[in-house]
Amino acid sequence: MQWLANWSQTRQPWAIVCLSAFALLLAALYFQHIQGHAPCVKCIYQRSAVIGIMFGALIPLLYPHILLRGLGLIIWGTSAVWGLHTAREHLLVIFPEGFFVPPCPFVPEFPAFMPLHEWLPAIFDAPGSCNDNTWQFLGMGMPEWMQVVFALYLVGWLVALVANLASISLSLKAAK
Repeated sequence: MQWLANWSQTRQPWAIVCLSAFALLLAALYFQHIQGHAPCVKCIYQRSAVIGIMFGALIPLLYPHILLRGLGLIIWGTSAVWGLHTAREHLLVIFPEGFFVPPCPFVPEFPAFMPLHEWLPAIFDAPGSCNDNTWQFLGMGMPEWMQVVFALYLVGWLVALVANLASISLSLKAAK
């Protein structure tokens, strides 16, 4: 546990999270702009969650102070939970369970002070349909894979949280 606690104070784990999220963003842009898979609103929300994870990891990567690691963990965890929730909603649109099908808006509903789909349409515009599930890999579509991705980010977040709490605990013990 000491090794993990010590490792959590370095930049390396934050770099792994940041780079993996950046790679996912590049993959999403590749699918959109090269492969021609137009993202829907739910896809854009999941993309936003990945960007949130990336920025959550970037903060302590640049300066791994204990408070900034805490802020990074909050942003990472919140983004991963929101992404998992949105991926699940997306799957309910594609594979409805019962009578309730969550609505899929036509335009992303970003806050009025931050209309990302207008500022950066190449990244945040959503011309696709939430029902489109044509891309498949190993029998799963994009929303199913994103559930796996966000679940893995949550497991990683939990490990990072425990490691950081252990680091704090070890520091307090050493100070006594």
